Amino acid sequence: MLKVFTEKEQTIAVVSSYKSKGLSVGFVPTMGALHHGHLALVEKALDNNDKVVVSIFVNPTQFDNSEDLKKYPRTLGNDVKLLETLSKEKIIVYAPTVDDIYEGYAVSQSFDFDGLEFEMEGRFRQGHFDGVGTIVKRFLEIVKPHNAYFGEKDFQQLQIIKKLVEKYNMPLNIIGCKIYRETSGLAMSSRNTRLKPEYKNEAPFIYETLKAAKKRFDTNSANKVTKWVEKQFSNDNILELEYFIIADTDTLKTVKKRSNKKTYRAFIAVYADDVRLIDNIALN
Repeated sequence: MLKVFTEKEQTIAVVSSYKSKGLSVGFVPTMGALHHGHLALVEKALDNNDKVVVSIFVNPTQFDNSEDLKKYPRTLGNDVKLLETLSKEKIIVYAPTVDDIYEGYAVSQSFDFDGLEFEMEGRFRQGHFDGVGTIVKRFLEIVKPHNAYFGEKDFQQLQIIKKLVEKYNMPLNIIGCKIYRETSGLAMSSRNTRLKPEYKNEAPFIYETLKAAKKRFDTNSANKVTKWVEKQFSNDNILELEYFIIADTDTLKTVKKRSNKKTYRAFIAVYADDVRLIDNIALN
């Protein structure tokens, strides 16, 4: 049966025992409400490591909206069952309480991510990346994995975590994994379970628009593509566009003038009623 720990001391002891036997340890941090996208990350970690730690923790410090935190799905029993379909021997779950992980009141540390934190999500969700940095740093200090796996759906977060590891000289590899999508093209997210039927039906429009924007970017400026996307959403009566940005993959800064030497990505955030959905696509 899959082991589930709620205290860091237990987790540290088990991981230390693995390492003393020369076993490699992978780590997949999640906020639970697991779906096939999470399982794809865990499968990759299982392929590359002898043991895998999966954390399940809804982190209060990265929510700028208390209502969103309250509504975030919590399904630990079901999450464990899903993980058991992958392996009962190679996976352990660390599902801490707020007190265990923060040792008291949950407060964010302040970080300097060389400006990555002020782009896109950082503009619209104040303090979000301080919360992300705080919890990821804490987990990495507890688990001390050889490899940690993050999905590219949260591409900005992935870049920020790479910067975190670099700045704090943490001895591990951060591995980005491709976006896992529903058959409709909608990027898999735990928030999708909260979508009302009409919004769920309309939500694939997000990825369809991203793919069309990618084609247009071949022959149009970033500014023209952005205006075209904004127009598509202004004509949509169900989804509300928060932002669409074409950015440099490395700096995440919005493109003003293209260069053939750089790679670009399109990023989008959309409200489907009160559910906020994000997605992105590589452009070149």
